[in-house]
Amino acid sequence: MNYRHAFHAGNFADVFKHIILARMIEYMKTKDKAFRLYDTHAGLGMYNLASEEAQKTEEAQAGVGAVLAGNPPKEVTRLIGPWLDAVRDAGEGKYPGSPAVAKYLMRKIDRLTLYELHEEDHAVLAKNFADDYQTRVLHLDGWLAVGAHTPPKEGRGMMLIDPPFEDGKDFDRMIIALEKARKKWMGGTMALWYPIKKREHTDDWLETLKGLKYSDILNVELYIREPRAIGMLNGCGMVIVNPPYTLRDELNLIMPWLAETMMAEKGWGYRIQDLSAR
Repeated sequence: MNYRHAFHAGNFADVFKHIILARMIEYMKTKDKAFRLYDTHAGLGMYNLASEEAQKTEEAQAGVGAVLAGNPPKEVTRLIGPWLDAVRDAGEGKYPGSPAVAKYLMRKIDRLTLYELHEEDHAVLAKNFADDYQTRVLHLDGWLAVGAHTPPKEGRGMMLIDPPFEDGKDFDRMIIALEKARKKWMGGTMALWYPIKKREHTDDWLETLKGLKYSDILNVELYIREPRAIGMLNGCGMVIVNPPYTLRDELNLIMPWLAETMMAEKGWGYRIQDLSAR
């Protein structure tokens, strides 16, 4: 699977990922001490929904478009509000990627480190964050982030791992990254996004993660259709190691409405799992 951000900007997977990211950032901001956010596969940072790539798929209509047109319950409105503010601040016809969502929500004391290996994407990303003292943009393989650049000098923070899944090895790479983080940055929050085609395949990977016996690890999944057809992106998930203690309750409120709002076919839904060692 090749998941280049530009073709899928604002789709259901982006909305899911960025709402969770925003909730984690909001939690980090409840403490006075600064934090750092690492984004290992940052993409462009900001996307034009009128671009040739986005128009080719038109996935944003059933993603961010559906959410903006929706009528969420009051508590859901409050919880997704920070992400919605970032989307609206981007302007009409634009969609903020995870770097832009993070930058919008972070305080002046917080720091952002972005990795992008694709040469053309890196050039655009660097331009989008030029002269931004809070943000460091690196033309490097994001898989180097855990081993080379953690722990952050701020001590606290999180890492978003959102790879393109181009060669079939990214599920294994995420496990390696988690094990490196456990040795180098045990207290860091690690958020791993992944695609779901056929759920049995990702369930095997989740069982492997469960076997690693982390003390606090959460998994949340969203399906826009029954996750069976192998040739389609039927859903996505995010595994979070050391999640904010508030996140489980927040997801229990957000996910039912979000799944129904962005559903495509029968079999849609969501799942929230605790993979922690007991």
